[in-house]
Amino acid sequence: MGWLSAREQCRGKRAMELLCLGVSPLRILKGSLDTKIRIRGVGLLHPLRRELGLLEGPWADEEGSQVQLGTVALSHLLLSAFCHLPSLLGCPAMARPPTPGSVIVPDWHESAEGKEYLACILRKNRRRVFGLLERPVLPPPVAVDTASYKIFVSGKSGVGKTALVAKLAGLEVPVVHHETTGIQTTVVFWPAKLQASNRVVMFRFEFWDCGESALKKFDHMLPACKEKADAFLFLFSFTDRASFEDLPGQLARVAGEAPGVVRMVIGSKFDQYMHTDVPECDLTAFRQAWELPLLRVKSVPGRRLADGRTLDGRAGLADVAHVLNGLAEQLWHQDQVAAGLLPNSPEDTPS
Repeated sequence: MGWLSAREQCRGKRAMELLCLGVSPLRILKGSLDTKIRIRGVGLLHPLRRELGLLEGPWADEEGSQVQLGTVALSHLLLSAFCHLPSLLGCPAMARPPTPGSVIVPDWHESAEGKEYLACILRKNRRRVFGLLERPVLPPPVAVDTASYKIFVSGKSGVGKTALVAKLAGLEVPVVHHETTGIQTTVVFWPAKLQASNRVVMFRFEFWDCGESALKKFDHMLPACKEKADAFLFLFSFTDRASFEDLPGQLARVAGEAPGVVRMVIGSKFDQYMHTDVPECDLTAFRQAWELPLLRVKSVPGRRLADGRTLDGRAGLADVAHVLNGLAEQLWHQDQVAAGLLPNSPEDTPS
């Protein structure tokens, strides 16, 4: 039923207003009137009306148009509008995401060969921390090529951007939330095996994390984070519905003028399912609308070694392997498409 929650569907008639201002995303506002749709604004007004079938009738030529709808019709209309958001907002086309496991061998890191490569990013079962100019040292028999990527992590304040990067790097996750001041960069290495060639590649992910306040205060922050970025990670929290509803705005603002950049969505605090504000039906609608990879991560503290203080590096890698493999898969696939080695979509595949 699109963006309408079960509670909203049970309450009968609601007032919904779709606001389209320039290239801004659709905002759904709840009211106390009878069920109606009112579309007003500039820029996206006429394309939106065309998609929603509102070019016919007395409201077609009005700047602010209203039409009475039943609850079921309203929910289908909202879902239709949301499904057309990527094209309406002008988001650039990227390579169709590959099927999970089609590019990277999923559980290779758990094999004996994989553990041999993982040893270079571990020291006595602890994760090694790498600076911007450092890299793992591999013995000559297992030397591999390195693929480096810049990744910008985007999301509302408090959704867990810094915590996610810390988990991926094997660092302590902050217990108390503090707004990130300025830009923080973290390097994570991850070995993975390619399905097609059976070749091992060392992926180097350089994560860029910037606090929301700094992005709003300093105009140069966002362009610096986006410059030469290979991927955008868009975060929302399962315990904060507003962060999920803000995803279209994040996608338009960050990825709106970045063709060929990988886009992925990650839901944080997935372990707090008892307090979730984002039901599965909304996630399904989002995936169908945007065709973007959507992963889930937990916010529970990492497991410890026998001393009770040190983070268990191997256990931590197992917890985030699906995210690192997903990133490697999307980025490698996008590079193959950009190089002309793979078709951009199934329609490009010769029959």
